[in-house]
Amino acid sequence: MKKNDTLDQLFEAILTLENIDECYAFFEDACTPKEIQNTAQRFVVAKMLNDKKPYAEIVKATGASTATISRVSRAINEGFNLAFTRVNK
Repeated sequence: MKKNDTLDQLFEAILTLENIDECYAFFEDACTPKEIQNTAQRFVVAKMLNDKKPYAEIVKATGASTATISRVSRAINEGFNLAFTRVNK
């Protein structure tokens, strides 16, 4: 993704959120419920891939298709890995 002022403003706004309730309020305004669910599902899939879980287990646990799991697998990079490290602290 190419950095730009519009995205910078969005990410700066997200960084001001202080708790989960504020995140719910922000993302409910910014996204459809399906977009939020899809993003959350992709995060869980990425976490399970990071934990070396097999595709069959990920499908069963998340309901994600193998195509989605494959796309997430190709997309995992430092952003997800940084989040996993910080969430696990």
